[in-house]
Amino acid sequence: MRHLTMRGRWTYWLLTVAIGLLLVACASIGSPEGGPRDYTPPQVTKTSPEPGSVNFKGNKVEITFDEIVNLKDQQKKVIVSPAPRTAPLIRAVGKKLTVEFRDPLEENTTYVIDFSNAIEDNNEGNQLDGYTFAFSTGDEIDSLAVSGMVLRAKDLEPMQHIIVGLHSNLEDTAFTNVPLERVSRTNDRGQFTIRNLKPGNYHVFAINDVDGDYRMARTEDIAFLDEIVVPETAEYTSQDTVFTYDRRIDTVMTATHTLFLPNNLLLCMFNEGYRSHYIRQTNRPADNKLYVLFGAPNDTLPQMEVLRPAQHARDWCRVQRTQDNDSLFYWITDSAMIKTDTIVVAMTYLRTDTADMLQQVTDTIRFGYRKPNAQIKEEEKKAKEREERAKRLNQLLEKQEKAAAQGKELNEGELEEIKELQHGEPDETPKLKMELAKSGTIDVTDSIIVTFDTPIASIDPGGVHLEVKRDTLWLPYPGKMPHLRPVDDLNPMRFWLPLTILPDSTYRLTIDSAAVVSSYGLVNNMLSKDLTVRGLEEYANAFFKVNVKDSAFVELLASGEKLVRTVPVENGEFELLNVTPGTYYLRLTLDKNGNGKWDTGNYKSHLQPEEVYYYPKKLRLRRNWDLDETWNIYETALDLQKPEDIRHNKPERAKNKVEKKEQGENDDEEEDDEFSTGFNNTYTGDKYNDSKKRRNNRQPLR
Repeated sequence: MRHLTMRGRWTYWLLTVAIGLLLVACASIGSPEGGPRDYTPPQVTKTSPEPGSVNFKGNKVEITFDEIVNLKDQQKKVIVSPAPRTAPLIRAVGKKLTVEFRDPLEENTTYVIDFSNAIEDNNEGNQLDGYTFAFSTGDEIDSLAVSGMVLRAKDLEPMQHIIVGLHSNLEDTAFTNVPLERVSRTNDRGQFTIRNLKPGNYHVFAINDVDGDYRMARTEDIAFLDEIVVPETAEYTSQDTVFTYDRRIDTVMTATHTLFLPNNLLLCMFNEGYRSHYIRQTNRPADNKLYVLFGAPNDTLPQMEVLRPAQHARDWCRVQRTQDNDSLFYWITDSAMIKTDTIVVAMTYLRTDTADMLQQVTDTIRFGYRKPNAQIKEEEKKAKEREERAKRLNQLLEKQEKAAAQGKELNEGELEEIKELQHGEPDETPKLKMELAKSGTIDVTDSIIVTFDTPIASIDPGGVHLEVKRDTLWLPYPGKMPHLRPVDDLNPMRFWLPLTILPDSTYRLTIDSAAVVSSYGLVNNMLSKDLTVRGLEEYANAFFKVNVKDSAFVELLASGEKLVRTVPVENGEFELLNVTPGTYYLRLTLDKNGNGKWDTGNYKSHLQPEEVYYYPKKLRLRRNWDLDETWNIYETALDLQKPEDIRHNKPERAKNKVEKKEQGENDDEEEDDEFSTGFNNTYTGDKYNDSKKRRNNRQPLR
């Protein structure tokens, strides 16, 4: 190789480096850097037909977007009104969404396709919230709208994605016999807007339409308004001021807007609790127990006549039942019946017939029992063990007899074995099991309750002792010793001591062995338990004044809406005494019939469910602290009363949260549209007065 000049060497070196860098660049494979995250929902660029078109003759609607879109949960979110008999075929392919009708469209009818928030982009899942598309098959398109909210009556939960609809047929039977004329769905906040309505008078309904027929079934959740709704519009003006760079007023712009009314309808959803009366299940879970389950609550117990065995005791059972008499256990106390493989009874009860009427009927029920295989094997095992023990004892006794004839004795181990075998089997007589419902440290609001595993025949009062600790001494309970009594007539296995428990005290409950005898002759082992009652300084108290004059009660709720206590409202006040410190919530029910429980509604009787209100703040109760509060149940809008921590039906988190914050918007607010779809929170909960303020034209539901 010829030697290169200095200039040639430099040229060669630079060329080599350039080629190397080029090769490295070509060999490096990487992902291009992405831009900022997209928070913008898909935008409509084209539709066929145009929105609001009239004289539409086709059977397909096409909507094109500026990006690839998907449909999410279309079965529960997308709805077409009026509802066709056959559901349309709705598909999203690429940037295009199509709705193909499979039934001929009605003439001179306005159709609305409500997508709710089912449309979202393919990459980030940004939702296009509240998008609707309307067209008409006639010369005009209807343009009125009503909106509001649906809450579950018993706990004010927003009812998500349920059907809300209208009837211009104002007869009561329309809701049960005719599909709803115009329908929409609630969003994830329970809000709804029914659009493109004709002028007229309407009844408004909500329904959790399980069977999809757009009409009421007695087993479905429903809501209805007592008043007639008349859609209307109102105009209002707003002003916007434009300032100069130095903060001087430049221009004041006035705009006119149309408000679609009413926009604050409130429907309280409930279930009538209708259940058909019939025998749902019967079985014999044990040889001494029969079980009967009914399909609905009963006012009385069924009549039971034992047909087999023919010979049996008149009082052959003890009954354990629920409050509604729909779940029954018959504890058999007749020993002959217990040994019978099959028990046959004639049961007389109320059953719903084909005309939906209650009729008294008598059915013959067979209760067969077969021992479980595990029990049979266990009994066989014990029998075999007894047989082997007897055989071994005979062997040892024969050996001992032979040894004695020879003037000998058995060894020490064999003699001990004979004694053990002659002593007999270990005592396996079953004992009556019992325990305290709560022991150890208890609250001053607790009761001393003893539970047993079988019904009780008798309790010896002299065998039950209660002592009180004074310093280091245990002294008998002062005064007359209370007797153990049944807690109620529902469960023959729960007993309590009717006494007032004193705070900061220590008790000892002792029940002697054999003091309690079950219906099967079983007796108890001795029980002795110490009970320490907390002092009053360990509790908190709360005193409330509330603007309620009628009968009402308040429920103290813990996390997850777990019921802690129920107290009545008396003379506009209620108190919560000796409450364990912690965080709680309050729910108030206007108890119209004064029965101490929330009652549902009934459509046929035009009966609304009892009204419920929540204290809108957490109730933080501290140790050795009293709280005095005033509660105006109408001060906070009803849909905002329930604290977020115990709300179950929470809205979906907005995909464009960051964008809203950048624009200075509240992320929890609904975007406004021309129909004011967001519930406007002007409803206080005092529905009988507020409804009079909403409109001038009101008529009762006929």
